[in-house]
Amino acid sequence: MSAGAAYDVIVVGTGSMGMSAGYHLASRGARTLLIDRFDPPHTEGSHHGEPRLIRHAYSGGEAYIKLALRADALWRELEEQSGEQLLYRSGVLNVADPDVYRYGGRIDDAVRHGIAAEKLTAEEIRYRWPGWTLPAWFEGMYEPNAGYLRSERCVAAYRHAALQAGAELVTGAEAIGIEAAPGGSVTVRTTKGRFHADRVIVSAGAWFSTFAPFIALPIRAVRKTVGWFQPLASDRRFDAGHFPGFTIGTRDGGYYGFPSIDGSGVKLGRHDGGADWKPGKPLAPFGSLREDEGDLRRVLTAHLPSAAGRLLRGAVCKYELTPDDGFIIDRHPAYRNVLLAGGFSGHGFKFASAVGEVLANLALTGSSSYDLEPFKISRFGVERSDYDEPA
Repeated sequence: MSAGAAYDVIVVGTGSMGMSAGYHLASRGARTLLIDRFDPPHTEGSHHGEPRLIRHAYSGGEAYIKLALRADALWRELEEQSGEQLLYRSGVLNVADPDVYRYGGRIDDAVRHGIAAEKLTAEEIRYRWPGWTLPAWFEGMYEPNAGYLRSERCVAAYRHAALQAGAELVTGAEAIGIEAAPGGSVTVRTTKGRFHADRVIVSAGAWFSTFAPFIALPIRAVRKTVGWFQPLASDRRFDAGHFPGFTIGTRDGGYYGFPSIDGSGVKLGRHDGGADWKPGKPLAPFGSLREDEGDLRRVLTAHLPSAAGRLLRGAVCKYELTPDDGFIIDRHPAYRNVLLAGGFSGHGFKFASAVGEVLANLALTGSSSYDLEPFKISRFGVERSDYDEPA
């Protein structure tokens, strides 16, 4: 491969969504170039610090539910292809103060789509998983067929599959600009040269702002923290195989967590909040702020007290948030040969296998069988007239 070579599709940013797209493109015979400023899987984006929850009874409506079900099928295909287990059906338990969130609508949606889900009282939750301490008025929803994905292994598996299918990968290459003309080719300028393709997919995660003004999306990058805690007295009730993945919705915020996997400790993260981060700025390490551990420990102490032992380790990652926490999967408003995938808002990884397939379909056929209306940029008031060049 050499700079200046022509490709059918270039993927800029090859974390979870981009690497999946690269595989789906190359497996269909498309001349595919993958470009990343790091060497995926890596610790500079949103996919590290395994694992990630996968659920199907989703609150975003039918478009998200159908995409989640397709993603589950594609993760299983990737497992078969890679020979490695990536998806673990631990079940996922969602618990919440009903003044914050109620599960009735999601359970109704689940039933319509054939998804196993049951509503539980706080008493039933405490009986089935004795590690919980919950007020009597809390409610829950349990999905027995949900679970978690080993995120870094997933990205590595898609990388291997993409390269095996013929994709080329350039790592350590910072994309510093994109040039496009309506109906023409696209040039991606990087620190390792210029590359040309008929179409480009940009899945830049927290770095989307670096492409302004060519791409101007309402995506805000946020520093997020997670911690792994050792259960008290080596309490085995929280071990994988016994305890489900979980979410907690309280008046103090929303949290998500995982059982102790191979002695890793119970993992907990906060979904809301976080400090703004801008590309090029240092990302403060875990423990730099009092709330890094404090927020997590407070929730564990209140609701999973036997899991609130010694902090084994902490990590930081990035969310890239849209104003409505929904995804962006759409064409550039002015250049139809530039596809944009971003703003996955801390809940996107589970969908990566299906989002990659959708992006490949859009790039190669111009259409998708999925309803992509909820993911359009126009919902934020971004239109063609915001750009100099008309489509």
